[in-house]
This record gives sequence, C-alpha cells and structure tokens, in this order.
Amino acid sequence: MSDDSLAARAAWLSYIGGYTQSEIARRLDVSSAKAHRLISQAQKAGLVRVFIEGVPAECVELEEFILHHFGLDSCTVAPLLGDEDEGDDPITSYDAVGVAAARQLYNLMKADQALTIGVGKGRSLAAMVRHMPHVPRPDMKFVAVSGSLTRNLSANPYDVVHNLVERTEGEGYFLPVPYIASSAREKELLQSQTSVREMLQLARQADVYFIGVGAIGDEAVVHAHIRQVRMVSETEWHELRQKQAVGDIMGSFINAQGQPVTSDLNKQALGLGPEDLRGRKVVAVVGGSGKGAAVLAALRTNIITDLVICESTAQQLRTLLSEQAA
Repeated sequence: MSDDSLAARAAWLSYIGGYTQSEIARRLDVSSAKAHRLISQAQKAGLVRVFIEGVPAECVELEEFILHHFGLDSCTVAPLLGDEDEGDDPITSYDAVGVAAARQLYNLMKADQALTIGVGKGRSLAAMVRHMPHVPRPDMKFVAVSGSLTRNLSANPYDVVHNLVERTEGEGYFLPVPYIASSAREKELLQSQTSVREMLQLARQADVYFIGVGAIGDEAVVHAHIRQVRMVSETEWHELRQKQAVGDIMGSFINAQGQPVTSDLNKQALGLGPEDLRGRKVVAVVGGSGKGAAVLAALRTNIITDLVICESTAQQLRTLLSEQAA
C-alpha cells in the first residue's frame, strides 16, 4: 500500500473514525511515529477540509470496477474504519458512508440552483445528515419519498427530513403515513387523502433523490432497521426470507435479480416506488456490513445512477459478481 493511500486511510480513521494515533498505528500496521506523519501528510496534501478529499487507492479501484460494471454516473467507496472481526462498532461504516454522502449533498447545497430533493430513510441517510455542516439554503425543499411513520404511528427514528431542515433552514415535507400499511385496503384509504396525494405529487417532482437500501439477509450479520423499528411483523419478516427477498428499496422487497417478490407487503408500501424514480437522478447511500446481495439486487433494478457505499460491502459486491461470472 502506497504512502498516499495510507495517508488517506489514516485521515479517515482519525477524523471520521475518531481513532487515536496508537489505534491508527495498530490498524495500519505501522509505528506510532509513522501514523503521526501520515496524518500530517494528509493535512499538508489538502486532503482534510470540511470533508476528507482523498480516498485510499484500494477504494478507487473498487469505485472504478463498480462504476464501469453498472454504468453509473458516479460511485464513491468510503474506507473501512473498523474491523468487525475484532468486535469494533459497526456504526463506523455508517459514519464513513455518511461523510461521503454528506459531501455530495453539500456540493448540491453550494450550487446556486434551488432544488427539491426527495429523501428516503434509514441509518445510512441519518449518518449523512449527521455529518452535514450547516448550510443556510431556505430555498431548498426536502420531501419524504415514503411513509414517515411506523406501523403504530410513532415517528420513524431514521426519518431525516426534520434534521435536514435544521441543517439547511429549508422547507421539509413529511409523508404522514406508515412506511407500510397493515393491508392493501388501509393503503387505499390513506392514499385517498388529499394531503397524502399532494405530498406524493411533490415527491414525484423532485430534482434528485437520496435513498437507502435495506438488506434482508443472515440475521447474524444484517440487522434490518425495518425489523428493528417494527415496520414489519416477525411473521412478515420470515415470509420475506422464505420468498428469497434479499433487499428493500423504498418499501419494495426484491429478490437477487432485482425483481419484486410475490408478497402482499409489496402491495402495501406507502410512498413512491422504484418505477417512479426510473430515469431520474437517484443516489443510493448504503452503509453497514453484509449488504452485498442487497446492493447487487438494487443495482439490477437499473434505477440507481449514483452509489455511495462502504468498502466492505463494495468488496463483497465485487466477490459476488466474480462468483456469478465463474
């Protein structure tokens, strides 16, 4: 690994991961003195600003591979900050992805154009907003693309519209319905409300979308937030597993080929669906480990134009593609 790559990785570990100099030295297998020099090198090279401008060479290689394989407009691979095999907190992968995605959103905020931005929900997007600096843009609009509530009508802890408004002083528009209705009949009734129809129409007019990708996989690795906050019941969760669903994209549960599985749940999501976003600019922000299969399925829907992903999941994605090509 080159010193430039080590310097970029050291900067991410220090400024995003919050690691001490000695921890960085252990992580990179260098002396403590060299870890200090690497961080200084990153600063002198201008890699550390509001965001860290550089990424390790290994991440660049993954970006190029994914970019060209799927024909994306852009791909950003955020460096792995922790070692989950050693029991490190997996939240660091969300932080790394959050910083990388926040940089993209920040660049939109700095442009002169007033935009309407459609936003999904989830831990990755929450991390993105958490790492956004304050940028006064009262002319910006942020609109939820899916239901902002859980099944019991409590607020979704990973709905990010309110926090985006606080960061930007822009206008926020919530979709005051559950992420997934309890039945197709309930969905029909809720979508007949004038306020809901108006919010959905505004969401369809967004200039760009930031969405998450949820995984439905091995429970020992993947802890899906739709299950944690009880957007689906345990019975429904296990049904999705049985029907070979691997991912959740805006309430659409998809199989490995990117096709919706046959399930009543796919008739009950409240909000925009993947087809509403086809042909638009769609930035998928994916943190957390064990999401390779979910990301591959989401990319196969062909609605994602830009991807922000953590290094471990990018590596897993490349491995899956190589295995399937063999």
